[in-house]
Amino acid sequence: MPESSSRKKAAYIPPPAKSSGPKVNPPWFLPVMLGLLLLGLAWIVVTYLTQSKYPIPGIHQWNLLIGFVFIIAGFGMTTRWR
Repeated sequence: MPESSSRKKAAYIPPPAKSSGPKVNPPWFLPVMLGLLLLGLAWIVVTYLTQSKYPIPGIHQWNLLIGFVFIIAGFGMTTRWR
């Protein structure tokens, strides 16, 4: 009687791990983040010291909002910092 051929499966070899190493930020990221935070702080300080007349004359208390937008943008960038 003829002998049937054996059914040997090839051993499973997992695909190579995709190791691209730790991700890093571009070199401009940290200076822009700190710049936005400091610009927002300076904007608010100038607004308070000049009684809302500057940095942009005529918009009064909206200068505070502009300063806070700069600070929020800086804090938003801190969440992406690696």
